[in-house]
Amino acid sequence: MAAAASEEAFLQIKDVVKEFNGYKAVNHASVDIAKGEIFALLGPSGCGKSTLLRMLAGFETPTAGQIVLGGVDLATLPPYERPMNMMFQSYALFPHLTVWENIAFGLKREGLPKDRIGARVEAMLKLVQLGKFAQRKPHQLSGGQQQRVALARSLAKQPQLLLLDEPLGALDKKLREETQIELVNIIEQVGVTCVMVTHDQEEAMTMAGRIAVMSEGRFLQVGAPGEIYETPATRFVSDFIGNVNLMDGTLSTDEPDHVIIDSADCRHYVGHGITGTTGMAVTVALRPEKIHLSRNRPQGELSEFNTVCGKVKELAYFGSFTVYHLVLGSGALLKVSMANVQRHREDEFTWGDEVWAHWSRSAHVVLTQ
Repeated sequence: MAAAASEEAFLQIKDVVKEFNGYKAVNHASVDIAKGEIFALLGPSGCGKSTLLRMLAGFETPTAGQIVLGGVDLATLPPYERPMNMMFQSYALFPHLTVWENIAFGLKREGLPKDRIGARVEAMLKLVQLGKFAQRKPHQLSGGQQQRVALARSLAKQPQLLLLDEPLGALDKKLREETQIELVNIIEQVGVTCVMVTHDQEEAMTMAGRIAVMSEGRFLQVGAPGEIYETPATRFVSDFIGNVNLMDGTLSTDEPDHVIIDSADCRHYVGHGITGTTGMAVTVALRPEKIHLSRNRPQGELSEFNTVCGKVKELAYFGSFTVYHLVLGSGALLKVSMANVQRHREDEFTWGDEVWAHWSRSAHVVLTQ
């Protein structure tokens, strides 16, 4: 799947293919990326995202297609002549050099005058707020500080394009969450165009303005994080991004403003039309946080739809929310996530309770592929 072409495209990936012994690691990938955009390549291991990033960097050569940056075809440029820098998961800092010397390394290789090197390094130290650590060695820094040194070194040469390969993968969960926003703020402050690779959906959704979800070398969907989460294009995308309940069913009513789908445990009333035919097999995708629980069956105009009875099989308390697994009549599991907005709810559900799950007509998405 290709993103819509843009007149303001700064980086253009045009029908790129990369084959290894007949296997297409990247399979006709196309997307336009705007100047100053943070763009994420997201997918499981082996989907082709790192191979595509390596082609941008010049470490791999496309079998077919073009990569154009600022109107210049990169095909003939070796890595060291490309106006970009790549930051690896391991950071690749020189252990025997200080923070100041690590940031200055690339500038010295370019032969810049000492005063310009000094000014640029000091600006980078200020940007990443590590001025007081300038004379420390990498092993004397925390993981988050090392990550910022690597970023400062990558930005010191003022690249047109910044490539990030699993940039926060070496950090623990709490530090990773704190660093995501910090990293975005630094990149946006500099205004550099950025392409990042990650298998972490939360990282991609927090940091990127747009995401390309990849599988088997292809782009399955390209869009803003909210668009991909709320309106996934395929079963794979809906299942890969966040938690989801996938319920197979049959399209029984197909109107311009709504559809009705019969599944094993309930009837779904979806408040929008789809391009389909009556009787066709479809899948309903329903996020756990969009489901409500109650002791009694809901009443109302559409009470026969979007309602199912189940028994609490499992529950897990996560502080800000609680996750319930309900066993339905067919034996299928329904995942429900309820926000803990009160310190103590009057009516607590527990193991073995019979409860009613219900959701609105706009809560779910119909998938046809």
